[in-house]
Amino acid sequence: MKLEEVRKEIDAIDRQLLPLFLKRMDCAKQVAEIKREQHLPVLNSDREQEILDSMAQRAGNYAGEACMLYATLMDMSRALQHNLLGSGAALRELVKEAEYAPSRAEHIACLGVSGSFSHEAVQRLYPHAEPLFFDNFAAIFAAVADGRADLGVLPVENSSAGSVSEVYDLILRYRFYIVAAETLHIHNCLAAAQECPVSDIRLAYSHPQPLAQCSNFIAQHHLQTVPCSATAAAAQKVAIERNPGTAAICSASAAEEYGLHILARDIQNNADNCTRFIAISRHLFIPEGANKISLCFSLPHRTGTLHGVLARFSAAGLNLTKIESRPIPGKNFEYDFYLDFTGNVHESHTLNLIAALSDELPRFSFLGNYREQE
Repeated sequence: MKLEEVRKEIDAIDRQLLPLFLKRMDCAKQVAEIKREQHLPVLNSDREQEILDSMAQRAGNYAGEACMLYATLMDMSRALQHNLLGSGAALRELVKEAEYAPSRAEHIACLGVSGSFSHEAVQRLYPHAEPLFFDNFAAIFAAVADGRADLGVLPVENSSAGSVSEVYDLILRYRFYIVAAETLHIHNCLAAAQECPVSDIRLAYSHPQPLAQCSNFIAQHHLQTVPCSATAAAAQKVAIERNPGTAAICSASAAEEYGLHILARDIQNNADNCTRFIAISRHLFIPEGANKISLCFSLPHRTGTLHGVLARFSAAGLNLTKIESRPIPGKNFEYDFYLDFTGNVHESHTLNLIAALSDELPRFSFLGNYREQE
């Protein structure tokens, strides 16, 4: 057969498939009404697995493809049922009651000391707030939890060194809301208490993230490294101790803050080095123009569950920008998934999807809808 003849046959098959698909979706509507009357959950895992097993047995060499097709069909049927039944009532009410901005943003917890990159992120996001400095990420979350800080600002990922895993673990532990985000261009410098050639430096202090971001420079100059709580804390330490042969990897502003001499600029591996910071809150705020949404959840141990969830974002026309998996404490080889995607929860198709997932997925949390420059 010629290509055009085969395509005509495919078109004829598609004309038969579409009415059957529409009829199947109409049946899903009837199922939703019956489940409403009988107070049954939308998801029936045993029933779905029976269908997949049956299709796999009947599909011969196309068993895998048939299972993927029917899993997608059932995902769409479930999504329709959730929408008809108004699933996720608690989440819908939370979104409805959310205010546009925090009533207080006076005290902002962040990492390090004055002059740190986190301090700069605070100044960008909340220029009139007072920064509260802490030595580690856990202390920032604790300060927000007990009310010492109104909000916390933390780095979550760098374009060179990747995700800050500890922060993601704390997000999943506390389930605070993300209410803002800011991306900073990071320019790392080598700075010392005395002006000298770079070749005189043997030891460099910095936070582990900048040490990873500047790994090529460190290797090239055979530097030993010592991790610190923050880049500005490293600069402060070098300024106080004034030991020959030691330097800090920090920002130019931190070097200036502590009176250090910059020996080398832009020593990061990537010239376009960026770090993404988020602001966390105990309370949900959804600002006008919010364009980024974060969720977390775990998944049932069934083949194709992650594919099924991600396919629903595609079907809704939502663009995923990040997916991260982190181990669940105390549960070997079980994981929480952290997801970022573009969207606004005040758009019905977006809220319907999130509400449906909130009813279906274990350990689900809506982590916020906030504004981020793209």
